[in-house]
Amino acid sequence: MKWLDRFKYAVSGIRQLLEKDSHFALHTGFGLIAIAAGAIIGIDRVEWLFILSAVFFVLVAEAFNTALETAVDLAEPAHHPLAGAAKDMAAGGVLLSSIYAASVGLIVFIPYLI
Repeated sequence: MKWLDRFKYAVSGIRQLLEKDSHFALHTGFGLIAIAAGAIIGIDRVEWLFILSAVFFVLVAEAFNTALETAVDLAEPAHHPLAGAAKDMAAGGVLLSSIYAASVGLIVFIPYLI
């Protein structure tokens, strides 16, 4: 398989996430707002690293969460306690990454707003 084909599959996966996962779309929107705010305020290079890392950390966590939920649903369509636990743990990972991103946003942006 050519590397370009793999790139097409990855782009297709991101497109599916944006179209079918409202949480991924919401996190993307918040990420774009943070990036726009950084551009408007004029944050420095190190702050950009933290903001971009936090934004992409959340998006990657949400992508893995959605992939895991999809695979679990395929493997175990009926409710099973272990399937539910796996989904809950993955969702917890997204929550943790979101808390991190919000913390980074507050630390970076509040000094500019005061």
